[in-house]
Amino acid sequence: MKNLASHLYAVAIVLWVGSLWAIGLIAAPTLFSVLKENTQLAGLLAGKMFTLTAYAGMACGFYVLIYRLAAEGTGAFKQWFFWIALAMLALTLAGHFGVQPIIQSLKVEGGAAEVMKSVVADRFARWHGIASILYVIQSLLGLMLVLKQR
Repeated sequence: MKNLASHLYAVAIVLWVGSLWAIGLIAAPTLFSVLKENTQLAGLLAGKMFTLTAYAGMACGFYVLIYRLAAEGTGAFKQWFFWIALAMLALTLAGHFGVQPIIQSLKVEGGAAEVMKSVVADRFARWHGIASILYVIQSLLGLMLVLKQR
C-alpha cells in the first residue's frame, strides 16, 4: 500500500505541474492563435480548461501535502518542497475562488462578447493580468516543485 501511495504522489506532481504547463503554455495560446476571429470562444474554452486545471491542482495539491506530512511528519514543515507545494495550492485557491469570480462578474457586467469594448474593459484587463501573474508564479513554483521532489 505504501508503494501505491508513493506512486500516486509522483502522478499527482506530474498531473499538477504538467497540466499547468500544458494548458497555460500550449493549449490557451493555441486557442487564441487559431480562433483569433472569435476570441470569445477561445476565452470560453480556455476558461473551461483553466477551471479543470484548478480542480486538478486542488486535488493534487492536497494529496501531495498530506502525503508529505504522512511520510515526514512535522519534518515536512522544515522542507522547501512542502512550502512550495503549499504556496502553489494557495495560489490555485486564490485564483479560482478569488480572482476568477471577479473576472466572471466583469464579463457579465460588460457583456461577454464585448467586454473589451465596454466600460469595464480596464478593470477586466487588470484582473485578467492579476490572474495571469498568479498563473505564471504557480508555473514557476511548479518547476521548483519538480526539481525539489527528491
